[in-house]
Amino acid sequence: MPLHSSITDQHPIFLSFYGDDFTGSTDVMEALALNGIPTALFLNPPTPEEIQQFRLKNTVSGPQQTLAAVGVAGISRSLSPPEMDNHLPPIFKQLSQIDSAFFHYKICSTFDSSPQVGSIGHATDLAHSYFPSSYIPLLVGAPSLNRFCVFGNMFARVDGSTYRLDRHPTMSRHPVTPMNESDLRVHLGKQTDRPVRLMDLFALEADEATQQAALNELTEQSGDYLLFDTYNDAHLLSVGHILWQKRAERQQLLVGASGTEYALCNYLQQQGLLEKPPSPNSPGKAEPIIIMAGSCSPTTGEQLKWIIQQGFADVRIQGEKLVHPDERNNEIQRVKTLALEALGKEQPVAMYTALGPDDPSIAATNQRKQTLGLTDTPTSALLARAQGEILKSLLEKTSVKRVVSAGGDTSGYIAHELGIYALETLMPIAPGVPLCTAHAKQPRFDGLQIAMKGGQNGKIDYFASIVQGSA
Repeated sequence: MPLHSSITDQHPIFLSFYGDDFTGSTDVMEALALNGIPTALFLNPPTPEEIQQFRLKNTVSGPQQTLAAVGVAGISRSLSPPEMDNHLPPIFKQLSQIDSAFFHYKICSTFDSSPQVGSIGHATDLAHSYFPSSYIPLLVGAPSLNRFCVFGNMFARVDGSTYRLDRHPTMSRHPVTPMNESDLRVHLGKQTDRPVRLMDLFALEADEATQQAALNELTEQSGDYLLFDTYNDAHLLSVGHILWQKRAERQQLLVGASGTEYALCNYLQQQGLLEKPPSPNSPGKAEPIIIMAGSCSPTTGEQLKWIIQQGFADVRIQGEKLVHPDERNNEIQRVKTLALEALGKEQPVAMYTALGPDDPSIAATNQRKQTLGLTDTPTSALLARAQGEILKSLLEKTSVKRVVSAGGDTSGYIAHELGIYALETLMPIAPGVPLCTAHAKQPRFDGLQIAMKGGQNGKIDYFASIVQGSA
């Protein structure tokens, strides 16, 4: 067994988690599964009975088919604090009934949040009521994802250049939660009254006695955050040691990005308590595939332009027509017709609403929506709902077995439309965005191979890697 019995004897589930956005949730699942912890990501909180009955389809974590970790793909990154008050407590209550060693409130490694939208501080306060812990570890750095926390400030590396987060070409321009402060203590301090203490590089690199003294001093006050610097894998290993040794008796609350899972797994593997399985075999090439992109990020835009140059059918979805009630159905039919023509010729299809943040269609769509007085529903939700309908129809009429969705809202609506209730890791493609296997009640969608990509993830040839089924 890859997971030593001493880990699961006391708690049958090693870790449960809630991801504050859909695509980022697969990142945690991948980190656990590829390190030997059998994991499934559910769309709704599972009951203990559902967890016990669930069986994995793949063996990327080793031969064990029963679960040792479970997660829920969430939406809290897009919610206001009052909306969180309605949405999160029932989910936290359900997850608190799972007998796990840890509960992780998973956030984006670029700390997407503000006091008004996606407040990490407010969500943590709600979670602490269900997962009371003497201290709240906060780990955001993830070296494998090119995310680094240095003296409390967050950095991200893009195309060979490293940016402080408030100068990051994407995050500083984020349309909802632009990052104008790189010091996470200051940024989080605007969202919570809880003090945010820092275990910096000097403390992490000190000898064991000095490190322990610093840790004791930093966690004197119950309920405070403890932010960990993380620049390299050695720091990650030190944090993993601290998380494991200082865990609560049950459901230690953790807050942070997927570096949290890498820290724990690295430490447990070093201690011989967890065996890392061999790299999974490629599921092989699959053609044609369908890409359904709702992300407006520059990374996804460049990936789409690149793959269209490689021969993918170029199918632009006109958002300004989708938001008009009288034009919506005709636009959906037009798009489906174009896609089916290409798929009928075995040509892969790239479908999208925009090519990057400067695409004129974004302003045109928002302007038309405003003119029509459709202010109750976000534009992204209106578009994503239609994209889910389109993809479902295409899959029902073809034998396509592998698809990609790009963007959190798009992925959420696609999963809902296809009746997917859980995902598991099939193959790593790029850090944080694996190819997954779907669990669905309808036979056509059960076993579908699907990648749900965050806007900023992956290299320029990411979609080509999905076709090949290999990194």
